[in-house]
Amino acid sequence: MPLDTWILYAFAAIGLSLTPGPNGLLSLTHGMRYGLGHAVYTVLGGIAGFLVLIAVSMAGMGALLAASEQAFTIAKWLGAGYLVYLGIRTWRAPPPQVHLSGDRTQREVAANWRLFTQGFLVATSNPKALIFFAAFLPQFIDPSAPFLLQFVLLGGTFALVEFVYELILAGTAQRIAPWLGVHGRWFNRAAGATFIGIGGVLTTVSRI
Repeated sequence: MPLDTWILYAFAAIGLSLTPGPNGLLSLTHGMRYGLGHAVYTVLGGIAGFLVLIAVSMAGMGALLAASEQAFTIAKWLGAGYLVYLGIRTWRAPPPQVHLSGDRTQREVAANWRLFTQGFLVATSNPKALIFFAAFLPQFIDPSAPFLLQFVLLGGTFALVEFVYELILAGTAQRIAPWLGVHGRWFNRAAGATFIGIGGVLTTVSRI
């Protein structure tokens, strides 16, 4: 890929990452509730999910969802259902507390994997994202170049941009965690309502 084309793609990836979305909100929420050290697993889960979407999009499944109403509808309702479930869990969560770093217990490791899974599922739960990548990435793909090399370049660039952005969100949330510890119930309700709202809006979207 020519350098000027890669620079254009990098700027496009930055613009996409800065667009408010459920993964950014999840990173902010987990950064506030669990601290940056644990929220990084949420961020990594989201990155893994986005890489799956990019790989699938480059392989052509995005075109399938765009062409098949039934496939799109199934994916849409599964994704919406998970976001609503996550929203209810966030709404009902107790006010967050500041967690200082300490020894990693087996329970903490299990919790970290749970955060990773949530980040992964939120990233992969929106079929619109898959269709977006399917429409966006072909502009930067060279059909004559090896698939794996292009996936590493395109996917790696987006992953790095998204990782830095979500890490900043999680870190910022951790700094204001003491204040949110007092007013955190309202924050949880606002975040939960937003997740539920995104899930609701997701049920109304179409392939076009």
